[in-house]
Amino acid sequence: MRYSLRQLEVFLAAAQYENITRAAESLAMSQSAASSALKDLEQQFDVQLFDRIGKRLQINELGKLLRSKAEALMAQAVALELALGRQSEVGQLKVGATLTIGNYLAVEIMSRFMKQQPSAKVGLEVANTATIADKVARFELDIGLIEGELRHSDLDVLPWREDELVMFCSATHPLAKRKKLSDKDLVKATWIVRETGSGTRQTFDRAMHGLLPDLDVLLELQHTEAIKRAVEAGLGIGCLSRISLEDAFKRGSLVPLAIPHRDLKRRFYFILHKEKYHSAGIEQWLKLCRETI
Repeated sequence: MRYSLRQLEVFLAAAQYENITRAAESLAMSQSAASSALKDLEQQFDVQLFDRIGKRLQINELGKLLRSKAEALMAQAVALELALGRQSEVGQLKVGATLTIGNYLAVEIMSRFMKQQPSAKVGLEVANTATIADKVARFELDIGLIEGELRHSDLDVLPWREDELVMFCSATHPLAKRKKLSDKDLVKATWIVRETGSGTRQTFDRAMHGLLPDLDVLLELQHTEAIKRAVEAGLGIGCLSRISLEDAFKRGSLVPLAIPHRDLKRRFYFILHKEKYHSAGIEQWLKLCRETI
Protein backbone atom coordinates (compact mmCIF):
# COMPACT_ATOMS: atom_id res chain seq x y z
CA MET A 1 0.00 0.00 0.00
CA ARG A 2 1.48 3.32 -1.08
CA TYR A 3 -0.10 5.45 1.65
CA SER A 4 -0.40 5.20 5.43
CA LEU A 5 -3.28 5.96 7.76
CA ARG A 6 -1.06 8.57 9.41
CA GLN A 7 -0.72 10.38 6.10
CA LEU A 8 -4.50 10.35 5.75
CA GLU A 9 -4.86 11.72 9.30
CA VAL A 10 -2.57 14.61 8.40
CA PHE A 11 -4.42 15.23 5.14
CA LEU A 12 -7.80 15.38 6.93
CA ALA A 13 -6.49 17.58 9.73
CA ALA A 14 -4.93 19.96 7.21
CA ALA A 15 -8.23 20.10 5.34
CA GLN A 16 -10.05 20.99 8.57
CA TYR A 17 -7.65 23.59 9.97
CA GLU A 18 -6.19 24.93 6.69
CA ASN A 19 -2.87 25.29 8.50
CA ILE A 20 -0.19 22.62 8.90
CA THR A 21 0.88 23.84 12.36
CA ARG A 22 -2.64 23.62 13.77
CA ALA A 23 -3.12 20.27 12.04
CA ALA A 24 0.06 18.97 13.67
CA GLU A 25 -1.02 20.19 17.10
CA SER A 26 -4.38 18.43 16.78
CA LEU A 27 -2.54 15.15 16.08
CA ALA A 28 0.15 15.68 18.75
CA MET A 29 2.84 15.76 16.05
CA SER A 30 5.64 18.15 15.29
CA GLN A 31 5.04 20.63 12.48
CA SER A 32 7.89 19.16 10.45
CA ALA A 33 6.58 15.59 10.79
CA ALA A 34 3.10 16.60 9.68
CA SER A 35 4.46 18.64 6.78
CA SER A 36 6.63 15.70 5.66
CA ALA A 37 3.71 13.26 5.86
CA LEU A 38 1.53 15.48 3.68
CA LYS A 39 4.37 16.14 1.23
CA ASP A 40 5.16 12.41 0.96
CA LEU A 41 1.49 11.58 0.29
CA GLU A 42 1.33 14.09 -2.57
CA GLN A 43 4.69 13.02 -4.04
CA GLN A 44 3.89 9.30 -3.90
CA PHE A 45 0.95 9.84 -6.23
CA ASP A 46 2.28 12.92 -8.05
CA VAL A 47 -0.73 15.00 -7.03
CA GLN A 48 -1.41 18.31 -5.30
CA LEU A 49 -4.21 18.27 -2.74
CA PHE A 50 -3.93 21.86 -1.50
CA ASP A 51 -3.25 25.30 -2.87
CA ARG A 52 -0.58 26.99 -0.75
CA ILE A 53 -1.39 30.60 0.11
CA GLY A 54 1.33 31.76 2.47
CA LYS A 55 1.00 29.59 5.57
CA ARG A 56 -2.58 28.74 4.70
CA LEU A 57 -3.53 25.48 3.00
CA GLN A 58 -6.68 25.69 0.89
CA ILE A 59 -7.98 22.31 -0.22
CA ASN A 60 -8.38 22.13 -4.01
CA GLU A 61 -10.94 20.27 -6.11
CA LEU A 62 -8.97 17.00 -6.11
CA GLY A 63 -8.54 17.25 -2.35
CA LYS A 64 -12.28 17.83 -1.90
CA LEU A 65 -13.01 14.78 -4.05
CA LEU A 66 -10.73 12.55 -1.96
CA ARG A 67 -11.60 14.00 1.43
CA SER A 68 -14.88 12.14 1.91
CA LYS A 69 -13.28 8.84 0.88
CA ALA A 70 -10.40 9.37 3.30
CA GLU A 71 -12.83 10.27 6.10
CA ALA A 72 -14.87 7.11 5.52
CA LEU A 73 -11.70 4.98 5.47
CA MET A 74 -10.40 6.53 8.70
CA ALA A 75 -13.72 5.94 10.45
CA GLN A 76 -13.58 2.26 9.52
CA ALA A 77 -9.96 2.07 10.67
CA VAL A 78 -10.93 3.50 14.06
CA ALA A 79 -13.77 0.98 14.38
CA LEU A 80 -11.37 -1.85 13.51
CA GLU A 81 -8.83 -0.62 16.05
CA LEU A 82 -11.48 -0.58 18.77
CA ALA A 83 -12.58 -4.10 17.90
CA LEU A 84 -9.01 -5.41 17.81
CA GLY A 85 -8.26 -3.78 21.14
CA ARG A 86 -11.40 -5.30 22.66
CA GLN A 87 -12.59 -1.86 23.67
CA SER A 88 -16.14 -0.62 23.63
CA GLU A 89 -17.61 -0.63 20.15
CA VAL A 90 -18.60 2.99 20.67
CA GLY A 91 -15.72 5.45 20.77
CA GLN A 92 -16.07 9.17 20.18
CA LEU A 93 -19.26 10.66 18.78
CA LYS A 94 -19.63 14.30 17.69
CA VAL A 95 -23.26 15.37 17.49
CA GLY A 96 -24.65 18.66 16.22
CA ALA A 97 -28.17 19.85 17.02
CA THR A 98 -30.20 22.92 16.21
CA LEU A 99 -31.28 25.06 19.15
CA THR A 100 -34.73 23.63 19.87
CA ILE A 101 -33.53 20.05 19.56
CA GLY A 102 -30.31 20.74 21.44
CA ASN A 103 -32.01 22.47 24.35
CA TYR A 104 -35.09 20.29 24.72
CA LEU A 105 -34.32 16.82 23.31
CA ALA A 106 -30.64 16.12 22.65
CA VAL A 107 -29.37 16.40 26.24
CA GLU A 108 -31.79 13.72 27.42
CA ILE A 109 -30.81 11.47 24.51
CA MET A 110 -27.13 12.05 25.28
CA SER A 111 -27.72 11.09 28.92
CA ARG A 112 -29.35 7.81 27.90
CA PHE A 113 -26.60 7.16 25.37
CA MET A 114 -23.83 7.63 27.93
CA LYS A 115 -25.59 5.41 30.47
CA GLN A 116 -25.66 2.64 27.86
CA GLN A 117 -22.11 3.38 26.67
CA PRO A 118 -20.22 4.63 29.75
CA SER A 119 -16.83 4.52 28.00
CA ALA A 120 -18.01 6.62 25.05
CA LYS A 121 -16.95 10.24 24.60
CA VAL A 122 -19.82 12.35 23.30
CA GLY A 123 -19.65 15.97 22.19
CA LEU A 124 -22.76 18.08 21.56
CA GLU A 125 -22.64 21.32 19.57
CA VAL A 126 -25.74 23.51 19.37
CA ALA A 127 -26.19 25.99 16.51
CA ASN A 128 -28.69 26.84 13.77
CA THR A 129 -29.50 24.59 10.81
CA ALA A 130 -27.12 26.25 8.36
CA THR A 131 -24.16 25.96 10.74
CA ILE A 132 -24.84 22.32 11.67
CA ALA A 133 -25.23 21.33 8.01
CA ASP A 134 -21.95 23.02 7.11
CA LYS A 135 -20.07 21.20 9.88
CA VAL A 136 -21.51 17.81 8.96
CA ALA A 137 -20.54 18.46 5.34
CA ARG A 138 -16.98 19.27 6.47
CA PHE A 139 -16.80 16.11 8.65
CA GLU A 140 -16.45 18.22 11.79
CA LEU A 141 -19.60 16.53 13.15
CA ASP A 142 -20.59 12.88 12.80
CA ILE A 143 -24.34 13.50 12.73
CA GLY A 144 -26.69 16.45 12.81
CA LEU A 145 -30.20 16.83 14.21
CA ILE A 146 -31.95 19.71 12.47
CA GLU A 147 -35.30 21.48 12.40
CA GLY A 148 -35.16 22.95 8.92
CA GLU A 149 -35.68 21.43 5.51
CA LEU A 150 -32.37 21.03 3.71
CA ARG A 151 -31.01 20.10 0.31
CA HIS A 152 -27.29 19.42 0.12
CA SER A 153 -25.52 17.33 -2.52
CA ASP A 154 -23.12 15.81 0.05
CA LEU A 155 -25.63 15.03 2.79
CA ASP A 156 -28.29 12.40 3.42
CA VAL A 157 -31.35 13.99 5.02
CA LEU A 158 -33.47 11.43 6.89
CA PRO A 159 -36.86 12.16 8.51
CA TRP A 160 -36.99 11.75 12.28
CA ARG A 161 -40.14 13.04 14.02
CA GLU A 162 -43.03 15.47 13.64
CA ASP A 163 -43.07 18.89 15.28
CA GLU A 164 -45.30 21.94 15.30
CA LEU A 165 -44.70 25.63 15.82
CA VAL A 166 -47.05 27.60 18.04
CA MET A 167 -47.70 31.33 18.04
CA PHE A 168 -47.88 32.77 21.53
CA CYS A 169 -48.08 35.92 23.61
CA SER A 170 -47.86 37.00 27.24
CA ALA A 171 -50.82 36.39 29.55
CA THR A 172 -51.45 40.15 29.67
CA HIS A 173 -51.25 40.78 25.92
CA PRO A 174 -54.44 42.14 24.25
CA LEU A 175 -54.58 39.04 22.01
CA ALA A 176 -54.33 36.55 24.88
CA LYS A 177 -58.10 36.06 25.23
CA ARG A 178 -58.86 35.85 21.51
CA LYS A 179 -60.13 32.41 20.41
CA LYS A 180 -58.42 32.69 17.02
CA LEU A 181 -56.51 35.27 15.03
CA SER A 182 -57.03 36.55 11.50
CA ASP A 183 -54.39 37.68 9.02
CA LYS A 184 -55.23 41.28 9.95
CA ASP A 185 -54.34 40.48 13.56
CA LEU A 186 -51.02 39.01 12.47
CA VAL A 187 -50.13 42.10 10.42
CA LYS A 188 -51.05 44.47 13.26
CA ALA A 189 -48.98 42.56 15.80
CA THR A 190 -45.35 43.21 16.72
CA TRP A 191 -43.18 40.10 16.30
CA ILE A 192 -40.17 38.58 18.09
CA VAL A 193 -38.78 35.80 15.87
CA ARG A 194 -35.79 33.53 15.28
CA GLU A 195 -32.93 34.58 13.02
CA THR A 196 -32.61 33.79 9.30
CA GLY A 197 -30.80 30.47 8.84
CA SER A 198 -32.69 28.69 11.60
CA GLY A 199 -35.18 25.90 10.91
CA THR A 200 -37.79 27.63 13.04
CA ARG A 201 -37.53 30.80 10.95
CA GLN A 202 -37.74 28.75 7.77
CA THR A 203 -41.03 27.19 8.89
CA PHE A 204 -42.36 30.52 10.14
CA ASP A 205 -41.60 32.27 6.83
CA ARG A 206 -43.29 29.47 4.90
CA ALA A 207 -46.38 29.59 7.12
CA MET A 208 -46.61 33.37 6.78
CA HIS A 209 -46.43 33.27 2.97
CA GLY A 210 -48.19 36.30 1.54
CA LEU A 211 -47.86 38.30 4.76
CA LEU A 212 -44.09 38.48 5.28
CA PRO A 213 -43.51 41.94 3.70
CA ASP A 214 -46.22 43.40 5.96
CA LEU A 215 -45.18 41.86 9.28
CA ASP A 216 -43.75 44.17 11.93
CA VAL A 217 -40.64 42.28 13.14
CA LEU A 218 -39.21 44.10 16.12
CA LEU A 219 -36.48 41.60 17.08
CA GLU A 220 -34.71 38.65 15.48
CA LEU A 221 -33.04 36.57 18.20
CA GLN A 222 -30.92 33.43 18.08
CA HIS A 223 -32.05 31.83 21.32
CA THR A 224 -35.51 30.49 22.11
CA GLU A 225 -35.27 31.48 25.78
CA ALA A 226 -34.49 35.07 24.82
CA ILE A 227 -37.58 35.15 22.58
CA LYS A 228 -39.76 33.74 25.37
CA ARG A 229 -38.47 36.35 27.84
CA ALA A 230 -39.06 39.18 25.36
CA VAL A 231 -42.62 38.00 24.74
CA GLU A 232 -43.26 37.59 28.49
CA ALA A 233 -42.08 41.20 28.89
CA GLY A 234 -44.80 42.32 26.47
CA LEU A 235 -42.52 43.34 23.58
CA GLY A 236 -44.53 41.39 21.03
CA ILE A 237 -45.76 37.93 20.04
CA GLY A 238 -43.59 34.98 19.01
CA CYS A 239 -43.59 31.67 17.20
CA LEU A 240 -41.57 28.67 18.46
CA SER A 241 -41.70 24.90 18.70
CA ARG A 242 -44.40 23.55 20.99
CA ILE A 243 -41.83 21.46 22.90
CA SER A 244 -39.98 24.64 23.92
CA LEU A 245 -43.18 26.25 25.27
CA GLU A 246 -44.86 23.48 27.26
CA ASP A 247 -43.53 24.55 30.67
CA ALA A 248 -44.40 28.22 30.09
CA PHE A 249 -47.93 27.27 29.00
CA LYS A 250 -48.37 25.18 32.16
CA ARG A 251 -47.19 28.08 34.33
CA GLY A 252 -49.48 30.48 32.49
CA SER A 253 -46.71 33.00 31.78
CA LEU A 254 -47.26 32.49 28.06
CA VAL A 255 -50.49 31.79 26.17
CA PRO A 256 -50.87 29.89 22.87
CA LEU A 257 -52.60 31.68 20.01
CA ALA A 258 -54.85 29.82 17.57
CA ILE A 259 -54.21 30.45 13.87
CA PRO A 260 -55.95 27.44 12.25
CA HIS A 261 -55.67 28.77 8.70
CA ARG A 262 -51.83 28.78 8.81
CA ASP A 263 -49.87 25.51 8.56
CA LEU A 264 -47.18 25.42 11.26
CA LYS A 265 -46.34 21.72 11.12
CA ARG A 266 -42.84 20.55 10.27
CA ARG A 267 -40.38 17.65 10.68
CA PHE A 268 -37.11 17.14 12.48
CA TYR A 269 -34.37 15.44 10.44
CA PHE A 270 -31.10 13.55 10.80
CA ILE A 271 -28.29 14.63 8.50
CA LEU A 272 -25.18 12.57 7.74
CA HIS A 273 -22.48 12.88 5.11
CA LYS A 274 -23.14 10.46 2.25
CA GLU A 275 -19.58 9.13 2.53
CA LYS A 276 -19.65 8.88 6.34
CA TYR A 277 -19.10 5.42 7.78
CA HIS A 278 -22.00 4.51 10.08
CA SER A 279 -20.13 3.49 13.21
CA ALA A 280 -21.70 1.61 16.12
CA GLY A 281 -21.99 4.93 17.93
CA ILE A 282 -23.95 6.55 15.11
CA GLU A 283 -26.28 3.57 14.83
CA GLN A 284 -26.90 3.56 18.58
CA TRP A 285 -27.58 7.31 18.59
CA LEU A 286 -30.08 6.94 15.74
CA LYS A 287 -31.82 4.14 17.60
CA LEU A 288 -32.21 6.20 20.77
CA CYS A 289 -33.49 9.20 18.81
CA ARG A 290 -36.13 7.10 17.06
CA GLU A 291 -37.28 5.81 20.44
CA THR A 292 -37.78 9.45 21.55
CA ILE A 293 -40.98 10.16 19.66
